[in-house]
Amino acid sequence: MKRTHQDIRRINRFAVMRHVIASAPVARRDIATAAGLSVATTADIVSELHDLELLAEIGQQESGGGRPRNLLAPDPDGPRLIGVDIAETYVHVEVFDPALRVLARAEEELHPQHNPPEHVVDRIVCGIDTVLDELQVPDDRVLGVGVSVPGQVGPNGKASVFAPNWNWRDVPLAALLAERIPYSVRLDNPLRASTVAELWFGAARGRDHVAVLTLGTGVGAGLAVHGAIYHGATNTAGEWGHTNLVLEGRRCRRGCVGCVEAYVGAPGIMQQLQDVAPDSPLLVPSDQTATINALAAALSVGDPVAEQTIAATGGYLGVAIANMINLFNPQIIVLTGWVADRLGEHLLRHTRTTAARYALDEPWEGTEIILCPIDRNPVSLGAATLVMEGFLSEAGTSSRS
Repeated sequence: MKRTHQDIRRINRFAVMRHVIASAPVARRDIATAAGLSVATTADIVSELHDLELLAEIGQQESGGGRPRNLLAPDPDGPRLIGVDIAETYVHVEVFDPALRVLARAEEELHPQHNPPEHVVDRIVCGIDTVLDELQVPDDRVLGVGVSVPGQVGPNGKASVFAPNWNWRDVPLAALLAERIPYSVRLDNPLRASTVAELWFGAARGRDHVAVLTLGTGVGAGLAVHGAIYHGATNTAGEWGHTNLVLEGRRCRRGCVGCVEAYVGAPGIMQQLQDVAPDSPLLVPSDQTATINALAAALSVGDPVAEQTIAATGGYLGVAIANMINLFNPQIIVLTGWVADRLGEHLLRHTRTTAARYALDEPWEGTEIILCPIDRNPVSLGAATLVMEGFLSEAGTSSRS
């Protein structure tokens, strides 16, 4: 696809900002080398980012007899970005500086059964007010708010949430937020927010073809092609969790029969535990979080019921990942989400073994499967990074002039 001047400018800005965030303090010449740009182009972009208050000069580096080089870093006093992670039982809000360091966080509870759009918007606004009041950030110092919604988000800013009992279909969430907050809003789902976080800060940095698989109550995939998020024709790419795994198998929460989510999402793992040992004390029928936590604790001491349950779950996940490898041929697959975080290496070991058995040799040898290495909330981080990407894409265009 032919790239416009604006496309190239955006890509170069991303490359420079990513490298400065990762390597600061850093000199312009080193940024140019890492980003694959000329020194002149790098200097131009750095000057632009400095004017936007995203970068600052923080000192000098001796250059072996020549003039000292000015060192750059993200401006700690620059504008703030907000990331919001909406889950089924909470709204988690974090405010970041231009280095995407967390400066403050707040969490608001959501009712597990009744969450109309107006109530969720109110919780988002309360969380934002809390973090900004704590830091005393004025409205004009906020670049924007990134919001991750657990479902599908259309290009028109309407959200459909597939959490049980929410009953959201084409809710105009962007418009509802615009009525309550004076900041630009970027909406997407946790699959793509987590993928953006991995591309900027995690295991996917420098990779072109990436799959980030989220394992939680629901299951899905965030995909990146040539280092950029792949949205699909209608912004619904990544519903890997609802691809078929077992003919005439279990039903997932959305009613799909035998899909990946029904076997490797938290409710599916609970069902697997019940199939292995119906009377197991590890099973807390009314609480999936408590059940997964109990399984994780039992795995750490070699409990045979827990081992059998996770071996079966890893088998299902391994087949589903082998299908992903054969179809998409990613360089790296990252497992993220609270279930992957709790079950960790135990689940990963069984998953890798099965995936190696069912994937084709050539794509398998070119694929790495790992757990998410980001040690903070990747969804709110990714949501805030979406704001950064949007700002870098639009800066200097007529929409911001």
